[in-house]
Amino acid sequence: MDTVLIMRDDIGAFIDPTLAIDGTPDGVLSGLTCAVKDIYDIVGFVTGYGSPDWARTHPPASKTAASVQALLDAGALVRGKTHTDELAYSLNGENAHYGTPVNVNAPRRIPGGSSGGSAAAVAAELVDVALGSDTGGSIRIPASYCGLYGLRPTHGRIPPDGVLPLASSYDVIGWFARDPEILATVGSVLLPGYAPSDALPARLLVPTDLWALADLETSGALQKGSDALATLIGDPIECAVAPAGALPDWFTAFRVTQGWEIWNAHGDWVTAHNPSLGPGIKDRVAWASTITADQRDDALAVRSAAAAHVESLLPAGTMMVFPTAPGPAPLKGQSAESLEAFRYRALQLTSVAGLAGLPQINLPLGQVEGDDGPPPVGLSIMGGKGSDEALLMIAKTLGGTAKGGIAALR
Repeated sequence: MDTVLIMRDDIGAFIDPTLAIDGTPDGVLSGLTCAVKDIYDIVGFVTGYGSPDWARTHPPASKTAASVQALLDAGALVRGKTHTDELAYSLNGENAHYGTPVNVNAPRRIPGGSSGGSAAAVAAELVDVALGSDTGGSIRIPASYCGLYGLRPTHGRIPPDGVLPLASSYDVIGWFARDPEILATVGSVLLPGYAPSDALPARLLVPTDLWALADLETSGALQKGSDALATLIGDPIECAVAPAGALPDWFTAFRVTQGWEIWNAHGDWVTAHNPSLGPGIKDRVAWASTITADQRDDALAVRSAAAAHVESLLPAGTMMVFPTAPGPAPLKGQSAESLEAFRYRALQLTSVAGLAGLPQINLPLGQVEGDDGPPPVGLSIMGGKGSDEALLMIAKTLGGTAKGGIAALR
């Protein structure tokens, strides 16, 4: 038991702060502490999925998730299971049953979800790194809100063995760190065939339609980071990531295909146990149950066209830069209705990588004015499939360790 961790969990990041498993004494992660989102199996522990009813109706795991075991084998010290939104089906980090972890870099604001507990723990310096997951933005959004580095890898690159699914054709294992060097070192352990390269991309795209989704203050706060990236790579090329007017259709295709997969994964459990789901989650699950096969097929056709289009923009050696979220984290306690317009813009930004299965990294390079201090805003870089190592290298090259929710440019 790590008593220091227990004493310091005054931010509500952990569903189980007593979990303590030491990795091998030697390894590239030796001595680094790591928290784990409560969707990863750890032998002997129930994987709770952010739902008391899920925890009640499932037995303890018989095997540890492959990604957690890989970290232990590399020397990491696993310290605590972190809170997640119910069924990992939200971008907010507010759980009706377990509460909202404190975002120490914007205490009046949400940490983001569904990996908000992991992000909050790293931001509060309770651990060095934390595992989360990203289906619709659940690494990238909390990283932006909490002022952290966070990587969504190429879809399918890291095997999901022992990780609860949400929508498997979108789900990826991801992680947070304050230090980009640590983020990259974890990548060297988790990414099969990891092959670091010092070669910078040759082209940088600036998608004007994605920048237009962000608040003006957020765009302004991120311009310096975008300019620094252009200095590394070369003059930026403006483009549109989607054909005119297509972004809302892409969002709808994402939402429908995701919802179809969620119901197929968990509909039988919902029907059998009638779980008590919180606001927002309950409505989304109920809606997912109504999606027809024809609606799914129509959405898959849009998804296929969108993926092909985005991939054509990002051949090897090309990167794209844009705001991770439309603005800083919303204030706590807002109604689902009041957050809907913001959520709509956020998912248009995050769904692009998901539709095409592409890697995307958040860099904590901006802050905006706020009544509660300067809340963080993040800058995203997205590359083609398999460019994970290049993204990690750019993060190390561009920014230093995040302190107080922002990293200084190198």
